[in-house]
Amino acid sequence: MPTLDQHQSDAYTKLIYLGDSGSGKTGSLASLLDAGYSFRILDMDNGLDSLKAFGKREHFPRVEFVTIRDKYKSSKTGPKIDGTPKAFVEAMDTLTEWSAVEDPKCILVLDSLSALGRAAYAWANNMNPTAKDKRQIYGAAMNAVEDVLAMLTGESLRMNVIVITHVKYDDGDEGTGKGFANAIGKALGPVIPRYFNTMIMAEKSGSGDNIKRKIKTMPTNLVDLKLPVPGIPKELPLETGLATIFASLRGEKG
Repeated sequence: MPTLDQHQSDAYTKLIYLGDSGSGKTGSLASLLDAGYSFRILDMDNGLDSLKAFGKREHFPRVEFVTIRDKYKSSKTGPKIDGTPKAFVEAMDTLTEWSAVEDPKCILVLDSLSALGRAAYAWANNMNPTAKDKRQIYGAAMNAVEDVLAMLTGESLRMNVIVITHVKYDDGDEGTGKGFANAIGKALGPVIPRYFNTMIMAEKSGSGDNIKRKIKTMPTNLVDLKLPVPGIPKELPLETGLATIFASLRGEKG
Protein backbone atom coordinates (compact mmCIF):
# COMPACT_ATOMS: atom_id res chain seq x y z
CA MET A 1 0.00 0.00 0.00
CA PRO A 2 1.54 3.37 -1.01
CA THR A 3 2.08 6.21 1.43
CA LEU A 4 1.20 9.86 0.78
CA ASP A 5 4.75 10.79 -0.23
CA GLN A 6 4.34 8.37 -3.17
CA HIS A 7 1.16 10.01 -4.51
CA GLN A 8 1.12 10.58 -8.30
CA SER A 9 0.79 14.35 -7.84
CA ASP A 10 4.51 14.40 -6.97
CA ALA A 11 5.30 13.25 -10.51
CA TYR A 12 2.45 14.60 -12.65
CA THR A 13 0.46 17.83 -12.66
CA LYS A 14 -3.05 17.84 -14.13
CA LEU A 15 -5.09 20.99 -14.25
CA ILE A 16 -7.94 22.71 -16.05
CA TYR A 17 -7.32 26.19 -17.39
CA LEU A 18 -10.35 28.42 -17.98
CA GLY A 19 -10.70 31.76 -19.70
CA ASP A 20 -12.74 33.76 -22.16
CA SER A 21 -11.58 34.05 -25.77
CA GLY A 22 -8.63 36.41 -26.05
CA SER A 23 -7.60 36.08 -22.42
CA GLY A 24 -4.22 34.60 -23.39
CA LYS A 25 -4.59 30.95 -22.37
CA THR A 26 -2.77 29.32 -25.28
CA GLY A 27 -0.01 31.92 -25.54
CA SER A 28 0.76 31.65 -21.83
CA LEU A 29 1.90 28.05 -22.36
CA ALA A 30 5.20 29.53 -23.57
CA SER A 31 6.46 29.91 -19.99
CA LEU A 32 6.37 26.13 -19.59
CA LEU A 33 8.57 25.73 -22.66
CA ASP A 34 11.01 28.13 -21.01
CA ALA A 35 10.88 25.87 -17.93
CA GLY A 36 12.01 22.87 -19.98
CA TYR A 37 8.72 21.06 -20.62
CA SER A 38 7.66 19.56 -23.94
CA PHE A 39 4.13 19.54 -25.35
CA ARG A 40 1.81 17.18 -27.14
CA ILE A 41 -1.10 19.40 -28.14
CA LEU A 42 -4.47 18.13 -29.30
CA ASP A 43 -5.42 21.29 -31.17
CA MET A 44 -9.16 21.33 -31.80
CA ASP A 45 -9.46 25.13 -31.98
CA ASN A 46 -6.84 25.59 -34.70
CA GLY A 47 -5.49 28.33 -32.47
CA LEU A 48 -1.77 27.79 -31.90
CA ASP A 49 -0.83 31.13 -33.50
CA SER A 50 -0.40 32.82 -30.12
CA LEU A 51 1.92 30.09 -28.79
CA LYS A 52 4.04 30.43 -31.91
CA ALA A 53 4.07 34.21 -31.48
CA PHE A 54 5.05 34.25 -27.80
CA GLY A 55 7.20 31.12 -27.67
CA LYS A 56 10.90 31.07 -28.45
CA ARG A 57 11.75 29.48 -31.78
CA GLU A 58 14.46 27.29 -30.26
CA HIS A 59 11.75 25.57 -28.17
CA PHE A 60 9.50 24.70 -31.12
CA PRO A 61 11.03 21.22 -31.71
CA ARG A 62 9.63 20.27 -28.27
CA VAL A 63 6.07 21.04 -29.39
CA GLU A 64 4.21 18.27 -31.20
CA PHE A 65 0.63 18.93 -32.23
CA VAL A 66 -2.27 17.43 -34.12
CA THR A 67 -4.99 19.76 -35.43
CA ILE A 68 -8.38 18.03 -35.68
CA ARG A 69 -11.66 19.59 -36.72
CA ASP A 70 -14.71 18.45 -38.62
CA LYS A 71 -15.06 19.97 -42.07
CA TYR A 72 -18.08 22.16 -42.78
CA LYS A 73 -19.75 23.20 -46.01
CA SER A 74 -22.45 25.67 -46.95
CA SER A 75 -26.02 24.56 -47.56
CA LYS A 76 -29.40 26.20 -48.08
CA THR A 77 -30.18 25.56 -44.40
CA GLY A 78 -26.85 26.96 -43.22
CA PRO A 79 -23.39 25.47 -42.61
CA LYS A 80 -23.29 21.74 -41.93
CA ILE A 81 -20.65 19.05 -41.54
CA ASP A 82 -19.27 17.85 -44.84
CA GLY A 83 -19.70 14.08 -44.77
CA THR A 84 -19.37 11.95 -41.65
CA PRO A 85 -18.20 13.65 -38.42
CA LYS A 86 -14.69 12.37 -37.75
CA ALA A 87 -13.10 14.83 -35.32
CA PHE A 88 -14.12 13.13 -32.08
CA VAL A 89 -13.01 9.67 -33.21
CA GLU A 90 -9.71 11.04 -34.53
CA ALA A 91 -9.17 12.84 -31.24
CA MET A 92 -9.71 9.61 -29.33
CA ASP A 93 -7.26 7.79 -31.61
CA THR A 94 -4.66 10.48 -30.93
CA LEU A 95 -5.17 10.34 -27.16
CA THR A 96 -4.94 6.54 -27.26
CA GLU A 97 -1.58 6.78 -29.03
CA TRP A 98 -0.25 9.43 -26.67
CA SER A 99 -1.43 7.59 -23.56
CA ALA A 100 1.43 5.14 -24.07
CA VAL A 101 3.94 7.91 -23.29
CA GLU A 102 5.45 8.07 -19.81
CA ASP A 103 7.27 11.36 -19.28
CA PRO A 104 7.10 13.73 -16.26
CA LYS A 105 8.48 16.56 -18.42
CA CYS A 106 5.83 16.19 -21.11
CA ILE A 107 2.49 18.02 -20.99
CA LEU A 108 -0.54 16.78 -22.90
CA VAL A 109 -2.60 19.85 -23.79
CA LEU A 110 -6.25 19.61 -24.86
CA ASP A 111 -7.11 22.88 -26.58
CA SER A 112 -9.96 23.12 -26.11
CA LEU A 113 -12.53 21.16 -24.12
CA SER A 114 -15.18 23.44 -25.62
CA ALA A 115 -14.28 22.29 -29.14
CA LEU A 116 -14.06 18.64 -28.04
CA GLY A 117 -17.63 18.93 -26.73
CA ARG A 118 -18.82 20.24 -30.08
CA ALA A 119 -17.10 17.35 -31.86
CA ALA A 120 -18.61 14.87 -29.39
CA TYR A 121 -22.10 16.18 -30.11
CA ALA A 122 -21.59 15.79 -33.87
CA TRP A 123 -20.31 12.24 -33.31
CA ALA A 124 -23.24 11.31 -31.03
CA ASN A 125 -25.78 12.83 -33.42
CA ASN A 126 -24.33 10.82 -36.29
CA MET A 127 -24.51 7.64 -34.21
CA ASN A 128 -28.22 8.17 -33.57
CA PRO A 129 -29.54 10.36 -36.42
CA THR A 130 -33.18 9.37 -35.97
CA ALA A 131 -33.38 10.39 -32.31
CA LYS A 132 -36.42 12.62 -31.85
CA ASP A 133 -35.36 13.80 -28.41
CA LYS A 134 -32.04 15.63 -28.74
CA ARG A 135 -31.49 15.18 -25.01
CA GLN A 136 -30.37 11.68 -25.87
CA ILE A 137 -27.68 13.14 -28.12
CA TYR A 138 -26.52 15.62 -25.48
CA GLY A 139 -26.48 12.84 -22.90
CA ALA A 140 -24.31 10.58 -25.05
CA ALA A 141 -21.94 13.45 -25.87
CA MET A 142 -21.64 14.51 -22.22
CA ASN A 143 -20.92 10.94 -21.12
CA ALA A 144 -18.22 10.62 -23.77
CA VAL A 145 -16.52 13.89 -22.78
CA GLU A 146 -16.67 12.99 -19.10
CA ASP A 147 -15.01 9.67 -19.92
CA VAL A 148 -12.22 11.58 -21.66
CA LEU A 149 -11.66 13.67 -18.51
CA ALA A 150 -11.62 10.54 -16.39
CA MET A 151 -8.96 9.07 -18.65
CA LEU A 152 -6.81 12.22 -18.74
CA THR A 153 -6.84 12.63 -14.96
CA GLY A 154 -6.47 8.93 -14.14
CA GLU A 155 -3.31 7.34 -12.77
CA SER A 156 -2.77 5.31 -15.94
CA LEU A 157 -1.90 8.44 -17.96
CA ARG A 158 1.71 9.03 -16.99
CA MET A 159 2.26 12.60 -18.13
CA ASN A 160 1.14 16.08 -17.17
CA VAL A 161 -2.18 17.42 -18.46
CA ILE A 162 -3.57 20.88 -19.18
CA VAL A 163 -7.17 21.04 -20.34
CA ILE A 164 -7.96 24.46 -21.80
CA THR A 165 -11.56 25.58 -21.99
CA HIS A 166 -13.76 28.63 -22.24
CA VAL A 167 -16.08 29.80 -19.47
CA LYS A 168 -19.83 29.27 -19.73
CA TYR A 169 -21.89 31.57 -17.53
CA ASP A 170 -25.18 30.38 -16.05
CA ASP A 171 -27.63 32.72 -14.30
CA GLY A 172 -28.89 29.85 -12.15
CA ASP A 173 -32.36 29.25 -10.77
CA GLU A 174 -32.16 32.20 -8.39
CA GLY A 175 -30.45 34.61 -10.76
CA THR A 176 -27.05 34.24 -9.11
CA GLY A 177 -24.50 34.15 -11.92
CA LYS A 178 -21.88 31.41 -11.96
CA GLY A 179 -19.17 30.44 -14.41
CA PHE A 180 -18.32 26.85 -15.32
CA ALA A 181 -15.93 25.08 -17.65
CA ASN A 182 -17.57 24.99 -21.06
CA ALA A 183 -17.85 21.47 -22.47
CA ILE A 184 -21.21 20.27 -23.79
CA GLY A 185 -24.67 20.93 -22.38
CA LYS A 186 -25.41 22.41 -18.95
CA ALA A 187 -25.13 19.39 -16.69
CA LEU A 188 -21.44 18.58 -17.25
CA GLY A 189 -19.97 21.96 -16.26
CA PRO A 190 -20.62 21.61 -12.50
CA VAL A 191 -19.24 18.02 -12.59
CA ILE A 192 -15.88 18.83 -14.21
CA PRO A 193 -14.20 20.20 -11.03
CA ARG A 194 -14.46 16.74 -9.47
CA TYR A 195 -11.79 15.56 -11.89
CA PHE A 196 -9.26 18.31 -11.18
CA ASN A 197 -7.54 19.40 -7.99
CA THR A 198 -6.25 22.50 -9.77
CA MET A 199 -8.48 24.98 -11.60
CA ILE A 200 -7.05 28.30 -12.73
CA MET A 201 -8.31 31.06 -15.00
CA ALA A 202 -6.80 33.56 -17.43
CA GLU A 203 -8.47 36.95 -17.32
CA LYS A 204 -8.29 40.02 -19.55
CA SER A 205 -9.20 43.53 -18.41
CA GLY A 206 -9.02 46.99 -19.92
CA SER A 207 -9.08 47.90 -23.60
CA GLY A 208 -6.86 49.25 -26.35
CA ASP A 209 -3.34 49.99 -25.16
CA ASN A 210 -4.41 49.38 -21.55
CA ILE A 211 -5.27 45.69 -21.85
CA LYS A 212 -3.94 43.63 -18.96
CA ARG A 213 -3.89 39.85 -18.73
CA LYS A 214 -3.27 37.71 -15.66
CA ILE A 215 -3.82 34.24 -14.21
CA LYS A 216 -6.15 33.89 -11.24
CA THR A 217 -5.61 31.09 -8.74
CA MET A 218 -8.23 31.81 -6.07
CA PRO A 219 -12.05 31.57 -6.28
CA THR A 220 -13.86 34.62 -7.64
CA ASN A 221 -17.48 35.70 -7.28
CA LEU A 222 -18.26 33.89 -10.52
CA VAL A 223 -15.87 30.93 -10.80
CA ASP A 224 -14.81 28.43 -8.12
CA LEU A 225 -11.08 28.12 -8.79
CA LYS A 226 -8.70 26.04 -6.68
CA LEU A 227 -4.98 25.47 -6.28
CA PRO A 228 -3.80 22.97 -3.61
CA VAL A 229 -0.59 24.82 -2.73
CA PRO A 230 -0.40 27.37 0.10
CA GLY A 231 1.25 30.71 -0.39
CA ILE A 232 0.61 31.19 -4.11
CA PRO A 233 -0.53 34.75 -4.96
CA LYS A 234 -4.16 35.02 -6.01
CA GLU A 235 -3.00 36.64 -9.26
CA LEU A 236 0.07 35.84 -11.35
CA PRO A 237 1.54 37.44 -14.50
CA LEU A 238 0.28 35.74 -17.63
CA GLU A 239 3.82 35.64 -19.03
CA THR A 240 5.25 33.46 -16.23
CA GLY A 241 2.25 32.25 -14.22
CA LEU A 242 1.96 28.71 -15.54
CA ALA A 243 5.63 28.00 -14.89
CA THR A 244 5.24 29.30 -11.34
CA ILE A 245 2.18 27.12 -10.75
CA PHE A 246 3.83 23.97 -12.10
CA ALA A 247 6.95 24.58 -10.02
CA SER A 248 4.86 25.06 -6.89
CA LEU A 249 2.76 21.96 -7.49
CA ARG A 250 5.87 19.91 -8.16
CA GLY A 251 7.78 21.26 -5.16
CA GLU A 252 10.39 22.91 -7.37
CA LYS A 253 11.86 26.38 -7.33
CA GLY A 254 9.98 28.59 -9.79
